[in-house]
Amino acid sequence: MKKVFIILLTLSTGLMGFSQKRAIVPEYLKNYAVVKHSPTLDVNQFVKKSNPTVKSFGFDPEEEQIGDTRYDNQSNASIQNRIYLYEDGTIGAIWNYGMNEVMFDDKGTGYNYFDGASWDDWPYARIEGERTSRPSYAPWGENGEIIVSHISGDGLYIATRDEKGTGNWDYESFSGPPGQDYILWNRTITSGIDNNRVHILAVTLPTSHGGTNYEGLDGALLYSLSTDGGNTWEMENEILDGMSSDDYYGFSADNYTWAEPKGDIVAFVVGESWFDLFLMKSTDGGETFEKTIIWEHPYPFWQYGTVADTFYCADGAHSIVIDDNDLVHVVFGINRAFADDQGSYWFPFVDGIAYWNENMPVFSNDLNALNPDGHPDSELIEDYNLIGWSQDVNNNGQLDFTGEIGNYYIGLSSMPQLVLDELNQLFLVYSSVTETYDNGTKNYRHLWGRASPDGGITWLDFIDLTSGIIHIFDECVYPSCPANSDENIYLIYQADIEPGTAVWGSQHPYVDNKIIFMEIPKSDLIPVGIKEEKQTIYEYDVSQNYPNPFSNTSVIEVNLRNSTELSLEVVNLMGQKVYKTTPINAKHGLNTLTIDATGLTPGVYFYSVKAGESSVTKKMIVE
Repeated sequence: MKKVFIILLTLSTGLMGFSQKRAIVPEYLKNYAVVKHSPTLDVNQFVKKSNPTVKSFGFDPEEEQIGDTRYDNQSNASIQNRIYLYEDGTIGAIWNYGMNEVMFDDKGTGYNYFDGASWDDWPYARIEGERTSRPSYAPWGENGEIIVSHISGDGLYIATRDEKGTGNWDYESFSGPPGQDYILWNRTITSGIDNNRVHILAVTLPTSHGGTNYEGLDGALLYSLSTDGGNTWEMENEILDGMSSDDYYGFSADNYTWAEPKGDIVAFVVGESWFDLFLMKSTDGGETFEKTIIWEHPYPFWQYGTVADTFYCADGAHSIVIDDNDLVHVVFGINRAFADDQGSYWFPFVDGIAYWNENMPVFSNDLNALNPDGHPDSELIEDYNLIGWSQDVNNNGQLDFTGEIGNYYIGLSSMPQLVLDELNQLFLVYSSVTETYDNGTKNYRHLWGRASPDGGITWLDFIDLTSGIIHIFDECVYPSCPANSDENIYLIYQADIEPGTAVWGSQHPYVDNKIIFMEIPKSDLIPVGIKEEKQTIYEYDVSQNYPNPFSNTSVIEVNLRNSTELSLEVVNLMGQKVYKTTPINAKHGLNTLTIDATGLTPGVYFYSVKAGESSVTKKMIVE
């Protein structure tokens, strides 16, 4: 049996946790801009230089190679759902497979299955009978599985079988609307009893790739819903409200992601550098959706040739989960962009992973709203809604890069994956360019992990998940995690001996890439006995009152870290108490307090929000 178990040697026995203190990217790298190229549609012997830096290795999760590929571009931005953990402990995993460069006539879906005891042999061929790309994987029917990919020039290709892990696949095609048969870059999930509700997102071919506009959109993002496992389609290739040409110029590749459904709650997030980042959420199994703009783009309806000043933005790679209270949590990579009349540009060394949930304020369209580097107009706060960044591995207070990295047209830290368990613990995995790991020319990306023991309120230390000695010369990218977990979280990822991709921009010669399965004990990310913080609120947990100034009533939102007694007091410039609320027993999460200005004379006041033993004071103005 062709099976390689990766034993990660360690030079020290303890786990290597990195503190939350952040080192900033050097200014000359932050301001380095590169022309952004179009997403990939489908589609050399080299000498490695040694790395002279001596490192300490301390994290050794169980890993196993489950396949390989020479086609090394797994996604243009967000990764598809590529792995699923079933209730019986079995696991299905897929990836973009191809070994015959440069045309990759063998390209398709690589598949492997874990039966609860061991993985199957590596596949030596795709599962499809035709050349396909960009597969999504989900459970289907009572005990089966579904894989949806696209065929070049011919729409989607749906593969199903009744028993996961065994048996023949059945195939059928799924085309776009009339005149737009070629839809591609799909995302597919299932929900409902026996996973019979099939939800598909796919894009019409944009004009940049030879397509034509559809319903006024240059790349229309279409939604389809089947309630009988794909036999018939209740909704087929529909443009949802809030996603039409009244709202956007068009959409592009791989910048939309489904959450694993929770009952009738179905949700996905869409966004990238050149349009809003927004949430679409359904409470009726995907029949209707409500839209929330998470980050508002400063240049609505932007199109190529339109000049745009430099601004910070979502980079198109994101992940989304739904908790047991039906609350949506989103993580996304951060980048920076601008445009002139010749094209658009991105900044490879802009760094940050942002976090948002439905109890948090949304981001404005200010050019610096998503600036991760402490700008006065930034709306990001470390360890609140900025939760990931490149780590200072050698602990010298700065990030020491070679100056070159592989290009994925996303942020320095990106490709985030989010896992939420039944204890409301959040686990973040992301790929980040990592100092002290390089091939003499370019720095490598490693996978990093971080956890929140309380549903996103507090965040613990960072851990380099790929710090083992076997990964010294590995570009670790495209992580994909199942949304569910047990005592471990699981993921697959691609390990490439060269930074960047051969497929996208010929950044290096074609080489064999490993598809690796990783198992991470939760106790390594959330140590047993971790104590809750005594602090109940911080300044960033209390919003500025709005409206402000005001003459009638004004509202304050308070995000509590624990359930506690909550109250508010207002004093004038003389320090005299002029208003107070009756203390209430408030639950953790978002709470609302109201100030009534009746009886207050116009002027400047200060309000103090008290939560348990903690308090935060801010200024307000009464007109």
